Amino acid sequence: MVKLDNNVRYLQIAFNYDLGMVAKILPKIPPSDRILIEAGTPFIKRTGVNGIQWIKRIWNGHLVADLKVTDGAVDEVDMAHQAGATAATVLGTAPIETISLFINRCEELGILSMIDLLGVDDPLTILRPLRKAPDIAVIHRGRDEEGTRGKLIRYRQVNRIRSKFSSLISVAGGVDLREARSAIFNGANIVVANIVRPEDGWAGINANGNIAEICRQFLETIS
Repeated sequence: MVKLDNNVRYLQIAFNYDLGMVAKILPKIPPSDRILIEAGTPFIKRTGVNGIQWIKRIWNGHLVADLKVTDGAVDEVDMAHQAGATAATVLGTAPIETISLFINRCEELGILSMIDLLGVDDPLTILRPLRKAPDIAVIHRGRDEEGTRGKLIRYRQVNRIRSKFSSLISVAGGVDLREARSAIFNGANIVVANIVRPEDGWAGINANGNIAEICRQFLETIS
């Protein structure tokens, strides 16, 4: 059974482009028990489960399949697990039946269940009806929201979740070093940083930068 330590702060690095970007960047990421690699939703849509398998051949550590499951939970978790993922995601806006099946199947297969709260104003309305809480709740400001003035990551949700559930908290959405520091200050266990091309204008880890050094800075910042 895959587990994360509640007393450790983790960096999750998300790949959302193509295999070429993974081939360029992933070998430069230093091996670490504190780093999770994410096969992002756009990446999986481009490459299918083969993309997850390709990452797994290079990366021996934690691997998140950002499926954002909305239906057919059991089949999708099975596909992610068979491809080598150690964690998968379901959308908090999916039907309660889907979320419950997702969490149960992840537990059966020994992988981490992550619920993505993108677009959810009050996470407790999603989490309360569940018979079993997910391993990780992801407070997520969407990529399309990053450019909206005043659209901030909802850190107030961290304590709301913590007050009722033992789930670890992950924070995603335009996370750079400064935002990573804020996330940890506000109680997050995991910060998710996207690999980004400078011309795209999103915050994250510059694909043209010194990847090993940037990873070191992130790990030091969130320690």
